[in-house]
Amino acid sequence: MSIRTAHYFGFSLTLLCLLGLSACQPGSNRETDVLKLVFSDGDQLQQQKALYQEGDERVMQLVDQLRAEADEAMQAGPFSVMHKEQLPPSGDKHDYMSQGPYWWPDTTKPDGLPYIRRDGQVNPERATLTDHRELGDLISTSEILSRAYFFTENEAYAQRAAHLLRTWFVDEATRMNPHLEYGQAIPGRTEGRGIGIIETRYLGQITDAVALLRPSEAWNAELDTGMTTWMESYLDWLTNSQKGQDESVHPNNHGTWYDVQAVALALFTGQDSLAKNLLEKSKASRLDEHLEADGAQPRELARTLSYNYSSMNLYGLFTLARLGDHAGVDLWHYQTPKGATLRNALDYLIPAAMGTQAWTHEQIKPLDPAVLIPHLAIASKVYDPKYGEQAGELIRLHPEEAGVGLYLPR
Repeated sequence: MSIRTAHYFGFSLTLLCLLGLSACQPGSNRETDVLKLVFSDGDQLQQQKALYQEGDERVMQLVDQLRAEADEAMQAGPFSVMHKEQLPPSGDKHDYMSQGPYWWPDTTKPDGLPYIRRDGQVNPERATLTDHRELGDLISTSEILSRAYFFTENEAYAQRAAHLLRTWFVDEATRMNPHLEYGQAIPGRTEGRGIGIIETRYLGQITDAVALLRPSEAWNAELDTGMTTWMESYLDWLTNSQKGQDESVHPNNHGTWYDVQAVALALFTGQDSLAKNLLEKSKASRLDEHLEADGAQPRELARTLSYNYSSMNLYGLFTLARLGDHAGVDLWHYQTPKGATLRNALDYLIPAAMGTQAWTHEQIKPLDPAVLIPHLAIASKVYDPKYGEQAGELIRLHPEEAGVGLYLPR
């Protein structure tokens, strides 16, 4: 079970409508929170739930798949920062800690210190610190369970998801302190970096899970307040701490995903003016700075996994644009001074994914065309249905990758 699997389920359902496989009609009894989802299309989910309740065969097959994953997820966790064996520099296990993925011992030094960087090559030592993995598992598991509850209204799924979220964010004995002071440390160099904030880039999926769980009997005012308070505190750290401010001006995908987090949490906690301000600034700080006239992303192309990072950054920019839809800021059609748009940034990546043109930039691992499926599914609704056809073609060409939605470089 993974974040990628959970992402893909939503895009599979979306493609049913985009490719004309089902006649999606608006559902009834819409919940306002569902229409505010960030990483999913809430309106689309409502329509698909209506089809599921009507017995649409294709949607029912996908929901059956989701239920199987949710049944497995019922056995997962609970997850907690308290499970790690190491003690953070603060002496408080409630503090999240991780190690930079691409840093290795210097073999020319007796003690290996300070560590040296090998871009794109993950040091397996990183896995000995469990906070990063457990947070990822929490996000994917809570997403699967909350979606399964949304479609089936089975309270058991909601109860389990609520328990997992309460354990990580609310309960005093197991909660994570709302900061990332010790994220992506480098032995011999630093106890933590602002760059570590990339590890919480999918917190928006947690807020989506909360939106789907709120109608359940498992959700109550105490839990809702606890979650909101944690997110407020984390957003305060994100915007006011030195590490947060360092990350906010980072010029590549780190800056993009910082904005995604800050805007998503601002909207979740009712700070709409902050969200709108950040989105307006992102036109210059992200789109103007990240995109060349032809849609290339030079800062991502400079990496040893240039296609992975280009698709990852573009997904972040797409997510920012979806957030903009909630705040009245149109990033989808914004044109940079160079003439670039989000659409031509996607067009830049499509030929390599479709196999019609070679990828000429450095890519030290095999290029996975399926990473572009989520982007194409979204673009088919925003720009042109042809993108949905291309997404369907990628699924047909790469059936072994059909469970993959979003590749997550580490």
